[in-house]
Amino acid sequence: MSGRRGPADHPGMTAEKPKAFTEAWKKIFSYMGKYRIAVWISIVFAVVGTVMILVGPNKLRDLTDLIAGGLVTGSIDMGAIWEIGLFLIAIYATSTVLTFVQNYILATVSQKMASKFRTDISKKINRLPLRYFDTSSSGDVLSRATNDVDTLGQSMNQSIGLLITSVTMLLGSLVMMVYTNYIMAAVTVLSCVAGFGMMILIMRYSQKYFGIQQENLGNMNGHVAEIYSAHNVVKVYNGQKEASKKFDSINEELARSAFMSQFLSGLMMPLMNFIGNFGYVTVCVVGAAMVINGQMSIGVIVAFMIYVRLFTQPLAQMAQAFTGMQSVAAAGERVFEFIEEEELSEEVVSPRKLEKVEGHVEFRNVHFSYVPGREVIHGFSAEIKPGQKIAIVGPTGAGKTTMVNLLMRFYDTDSGDILIDGVSIKEMRRSDVHDLFCMVLQDTWIFEGTVKENIIYCKEGVTDEQVVEACKAVGIHHFIKTLPKGYDTMLDNTTSLSVGQRQQITIARAIVENAPLLILDEATSSVDTRTERAIQNAMDQMTVGRTSFVIAHRLSTIKNSDLILLMRGGNIVEQGTHDELLAAGAFYSEMYNSQFEDGGED
Repeated sequence: MSGRRGPADHPGMTAEKPKAFTEAWKKIFSYMGKYRIAVWISIVFAVVGTVMILVGPNKLRDLTDLIAGGLVTGSIDMGAIWEIGLFLIAIYATSTVLTFVQNYILATVSQKMASKFRTDISKKINRLPLRYFDTSSSGDVLSRATNDVDTLGQSMNQSIGLLITSVTMLLGSLVMMVYTNYIMAAVTVLSCVAGFGMMILIMRYSQKYFGIQQENLGNMNGHVAEIYSAHNVVKVYNGQKEASKKFDSINEELARSAFMSQFLSGLMMPLMNFIGNFGYVTVCVVGAAMVINGQMSIGVIVAFMIYVRLFTQPLAQMAQAFTGMQSVAAAGERVFEFIEEEELSEEVVSPRKLEKVEGHVEFRNVHFSYVPGREVIHGFSAEIKPGQKIAIVGPTGAGKTTMVNLLMRFYDTDSGDILIDGVSIKEMRRSDVHDLFCMVLQDTWIFEGTVKENIIYCKEGVTDEQVVEACKAVGIHHFIKTLPKGYDTMLDNTTSLSVGQRQQITIARAIVENAPLLILDEATSSVDTRTERAIQNAMDQMTVGRTSFVIAHRLSTIKNSDLILLMRGGNIVEQGTHDELLAAGAFYSEMYNSQFEDGGED
């Protein structure tokens, strides 16, 4: 959270953002792929539809002159008037149809792209290394997948069509004005030049605030998600004041950047309206003088009054389009930043797969560092025979969980190797490595679904009897039967489960998975003593004939382990059975005995 910055902390933003704006839109158009053809078709429709509208004022000039001439002569040519009127209806109707089709195409493309962005983000999440999530706020990742993608989908549709239409209208009306009367055209353009300059300046200055706004929105989502997920802890430690203070700080930055972006972009519309009205005045004054001098007809003034509107209106529309494009660019920059994150290292070209797993695991001089130059595992070596139950213990920060992460290939070693049945895990696909393990973590995960779906989770061919047996083994079957629909009860925000019950469900999930290797990371830390004994018996049954790794702080739970590895500072400092390590009277003995002091162990 400390990385949040406000507008004052972005001194180089003004120079960088125009470039970022261009780069973001280049990436967006490149990302469109096959949809680019549809976009070009919609652009052609927008141009043709706009050109048809531009023909109208010239015909209205002829219509006005016919009526004015008829009033003077006392005879109006109704046939000619009907002909012009029907022509105008035809071109305006055709323009409306083309505009409708253009909007339909752009709406379809923008939502298809938004869907593609979400899909790619979802796939990207599975390809990112674990260290990305260790260093990123979950709320910010969520904001990129929701808020930023929604901004892309909604604003892109409006901004592209509006920009093409307004640019075509602007250039087309300019051409038609010059064709109709170059003097009046010059008067109209000169009265609107200031609007162009002001619009460009405002756009350049406001772009940086759109980027900061999206960044602050991600920070806000991250903070809210963080506080909400730990609201009990916040209350227990009376952290509401500190949480509110941080919220107010982020909220103030978000409000400031949102205000500046919206205020500056909001200036464009009234500015364009003023210039449009100023154009009307100049056309009326100069046009009246020219009519009096016999230099042009009243029909030309009528045509120019419409052309002034068609010429100045695009300025306001362009301002609105650029506002939307700025939002799209800011959101796109964040989405592409996520999509372009460095992924997991490439899988081997010809991966090896273990067909029959015995469970022989070997760590060979493993070195590892989360941050280059700051090694946390220093030459770890150990050999685990098939079917052994290995306990990994040690003080906090010793590297216990890190070793499990390396074993599962969540991270790759800096040097050294890890082998399963003589095959290096680097020669295997990560998914194949994951298939070898069932894992129970201290942090439980329950998704929205039935109890049975949570226990089975992606495992095919599991019978109801197997699910029930797994739940009986961990001691949660009786509780599940008390739920409204038993194993078919939906687990969501309205279903109250204790932390221990959630833990029992995740352990039942591991039993059903029935993988050849087992990892238990503080699996019984959230349950009571009686439930722990039931779970311990179930896990003892699970570990029979299966190589298992148990990370535990309560050393009484791992006394029956075949081998205990005591880690300290990223190295194995002691190893042996429980009795052997106690007899040695070293650090393990000190840790074990300390848990009985002052009633510290049940």
